[in-house]
Parts: sequence; C-alpha cells; structure tokens
Amino acid sequence: MESFSLILAIVVVTALAFDFTNGFHDTANAMATTISTGALRPKVAVAMSAVLNLVGAFLSVEVANTISKGLVDETGIRPEVIFAALVGAILWNLLTWLVGLPSSSSHALMGGLIGAAIASAGVGAVHGDVLVTKVLLPAVAAPIVAGVAAMFASRLTYTLGRKADGEAAKKGYRAGQIASAGLVSLAHGTNDAQKTMGIITLALVAGGALTPDSDPPMWVILSAGLAIALGTYLGGWRIIRTMGKGLTDLQPQQGFAAQTSAATVILASSHLGFSLSTTHSVSGAVMGAGLGRKGGVVRWSTATRMFVAWGLTLPAAALVAALAEWVCGLGDWGTALVAVFLVASSFAIWKISRREVVDHTNVNDTDEAGDAEPAGVVTTAIAAVTPPPAGAAAEGLTATIPAQATASDAKAPSAATPV
Repeated sequence: MESFSLILAIVVVTALAFDFTNGFHDTANAMATTISTGALRPKVAVAMSAVLNLVGAFLSVEVANTISKGLVDETGIRPEVIFAALVGAILWNLLTWLVGLPSSSSHALMGGLIGAAIASAGVGAVHGDVLVTKVLLPAVAAPIVAGVAAMFASRLTYTLGRKADGEAAKKGYRAGQIASAGLVSLAHGTNDAQKTMGIITLALVAGGALTPDSDPPMWVILSAGLAIALGTYLGGWRIIRTMGKGLTDLQPQQGFAAQTSAATVILASSHLGFSLSTTHSVSGAVMGAGLGRKGGVVRWSTATRMFVAWGLTLPAAALVAALAEWVCGLGDWGTALVAVFLVASSFAIWKISRREVVDHTNVNDTDEAGDAEPAGVVTTAIAAVTPPPAGAAAEGLTATIPAQATASDAKAPSAATPV
C-alpha cells in the first residue's frame, strides 16, 4: 500500500459514516414486521439484526466489485469525487429518515456516485450498461417479484393453516418469522455492507493506495461490517414504524411470508452481483403480504409517498453530489467547505428529529387517521379473490345471520306503521 493521504482518510471516514446511516436507515428492512407483530421485542430485534449484518458482510464481495469495478471508470475518479458522492448519499438518507420514508440507501449511493462522476469527468465516466442491467432493472423488478411471491406465500400459509390450532399456529409462525428476519439481516449484510466496501475500495484505487481491479482488503470488510452493524443496533425507529405499521397491518403468517420472500430475492441478487435495493425488496414483500390476506388493507397514501421517494432518490442524490463535486473542485478550501456543510446539515436534521422522538418505546404506535384509511381499488379487487384465513368463513357466516336478522327487524316496524 502506498501513502494514505489526508483526503483519502476523509473519504474512508465519510464512507463509514454513510455505512452507519445505511444501518439505521435500513434496520426496518429486516425487523419492522417482526417488531410490529410482536414476535420480538424492539431492542432484541435490532441487536439480532446487527450481529447478522456483521456476519453477512463477510460472505461475499460480488456487490462490492460491482461498485468498485463496474459502475464508473476507475481511472478517471479522484478521491474528492467519491467524497462528493458520499455527501449526496448521506444527506438523502438523513432527510428520508427524518420523514420516516423507507427509501433506498443503495440508490442514494449510486446516484451520488453517478452525479459526482459526471460532474468530474463527463457522462462517459459512467458505464451505462452496468447501470441499466445491475442497478435500474433490479430496482424495478425486485419489489414486483418480492411482492408477488409474498402475496402468494401469504395465501398459501393461510390455506395450509386452516385446520391448525390458532394459538399453536401463531407461535409457530412467530418462530418462523424470527428465523426469516435473521435471514433478511444476513442478506442485508451481504448486499448493503458491500456497497460501502466497494466505495472505499474505489477510493483507495483512485488515491493510488490499491492497484486497479483489486478486491476489498480485509480491514475494509471488517470496518464496513462493524459500521453497518452499529447503525443497525441503534435502530431507525421512524422507518420501522412506517414499514411495520404504516403500509399495512400484518399478522405473523404475513410477516413470515414477507420476510422469507424478501430474503430469497436479496440473497439471489447478492450472488449475481446485482446492487439491489433491500428497501425496495422488503417494501414490495410487505405490500404483497398485506394483499395476501382476506380483508388486508394496503395504505396506498403511504405507499405513494414511498414510491415518489424511490423515484427521486437517484436524481436527488446525484444533483447534491454534483454540486458538492463542483465546490470540491475549487481546491482544498472547497473540500473543507463541503465537509463543514455535511456536518452542519446532519446536526440540524438530528435536532429537528428531537422535536418528535420515535424510539423502541413508541415504535408500534400508529396514527388513527392512517389506520382508518379505506381499502383502495387494488386492495378490494385482490382481496375479493383471496381465500379467507382459518375460521374466517365460519365467523363471517355467524356475523351475517345476526346482521340479516337485524335488518329484517328494522324493516318490520316501518312496514307496520300506519301512514
């Protein structure tokens, strides 16, 4: 390894700061449904997720190689460019965390890297084929695949569990949900922790500390794994609330189906080297599971806000990173100015978040107005052809008979009343 310059040290520290925000921003991906259904206590859930994120960081480097070797041209990238990319990604992560929206940390990082690279070296610095095949297409396909899989998995669990004892089945599904949540955490470590490894490796190559086409060194893998694990343990409670209670109300059967479907999609993508958004996968799976239960309601107002955030993530992070790169290009004082702006903005966002604290004590509290949102056209149409859960048919029949009797009783007096 060659000399480790000051700017390179700043980039590494900033990359680990992004990894930390990625951890608490994406904790909801693994643990929101487990917490919302009561399968695990909030603090236990995030501790378990943190450990498995760290383990997952050591299982593969395929995604890291996509970031460090595939997305942008290594030869035309300076450490300042990567610093600017991280500024855009961190600020977008913090803003979406503040409003409780589960946007993609992965796409924030991609957008930041693309924007900074274009501002520095032009459009040719970005490998368009890699962007389309390994970033954009998975971004669209992941929530759809995970959502459809979770919807059918939910239907299957209710169908198979019709004759099962109610309490015993719930306990079994809670145990399965804990196992599947662990699998999602492990998958998250294999995918998201590697993105920071790839960014640091790219910075080391750009700064001359590593030769081109190098794999991430062990100290990079370890530090990235620890940073995302620490962020995960602190818990992004605002986003956990949105994912667990804001999109739909899940029962243990649905939580198990959602997490298993999402974990399968994420692990397959990590194996193929796709820089997948775990947020997109889990959000799609949660909505699919919500539609998989008879009478389940997806709150489309919350989902629409989330979709808008997804669409804005890449361009917003790219724009901020491009501006940061332009300022950094003015010299060392420009880089220092961007660093001060990042720290000040992060502190300001944190202070604003303290006005309404969301933590493990109130993460499952919901807004009554949000709970009262009626079922939309999509929910109603899908629910109409969804098999009812165990015992629902008998309950519905019991409820219908008194309702009809009540209606008959209500009509009888009015018919007998003289005009």
